[in-house]
Amino acid sequence: MAALVDGARAGRARDIARLVSLVEDGSAEVPELMRELAAHGNAAVVIGITGSPGVGKSTTTSALITALRARGSRVGVLAVDPSSPFSGGALLGDRIRMQEHATDEGVFIRSMASRGHLGGLSATTPQALRVLEAAGFDVVLIETVGVGQSEVEVAGSADTTLVLLAPGMGDGIQAAKAGILEVGDVFAVNKADRDGADATARELRAMIALGVRAEGGWTPPVVRTVASTGEGIDGLLDALDRHRAWLVESGELEGRRVRRARDEVEAIVLAALRRRLASGELAAQFDRAAADVAAGAIDAYTAAGALVGRLVQD
Repeated sequence: MAALVDGARAGRARDIARLVSLVEDGSAEVPELMRELAAHGNAAVVIGITGSPGVGKSTTTSALITALRARGSRVGVLAVDPSSPFSGGALLGDRIRMQEHATDEGVFIRSMASRGHLGGLSATTPQALRVLEAAGFDVVLIETVGVGQSEVEVAGSADTTLVLLAPGMGDGIQAAKAGILEVGDVFAVNKADRDGADATARELRAMIALGVRAEGGWTPPVVRTVASTGEGIDGLLDALDRHRAWLVESGELEGRRVRRARDEVEAIVLAALRRRLASGELAAQFDRAAADVAAGAIDAYTAAGALVGRLVQD
């Protein structure tokens, strides 16, 4: 494990990929791996990219990689693809959109299957992110599954959340319903060369203006881009830089990272509890409790309280 971590720190793509595979497969070695990585800090800039299917997330990600590489930044990408409900596999279509970076040693792109996890990310995204941070990438881009309403988990996994919209894919009211107005730090109206781009940007700004923000808070900018040609990408990168500067100056960056760590720890604790409930004597007690609740002998709260008490005793 130490040798793999050293290889990843040295920038060897094969070792980085092996570590991410261990994380994604839920290997028993993951706790040891996380202990090895903890000493290497988390200095990377983490940008989450989300939006509905078809808005150009992968194309925008590719354009941002090009712009960041022009600055000399090493870039890691975690691109989450939806899993088939039948085979469990994923198309991994993001790799197709980013082929131009395949031979660049300063770029590491990993497609991850969501495997049924809701929220637009994979359940193992936080640990995969730690691998890329420890590997010394300057910027990590997390591209989500094409999200619909309420699937906005990326906001808790990134320092800055970039939300993409496109003309003809709903108005400002629809954006509010999807919950993205609350999680977006920067908005981009992509495919801005199409009819309706001006109206989409105008409606979005109007909806953002209705939001109540604390004094000195951040007001998300709305940028117009055509990612397929690179138009507007420099302006988008400038908006992301300004948000990063605000995070540092306001102290919000530390707060977000503490919340991210809290969510990660909570998820690990809950996963461990689920495993406990599914094995040994506790599983049998769980089954009996469920049968009693179904029969009306006890209520669900009493049954849950008894199980929690047993967990605490053990």
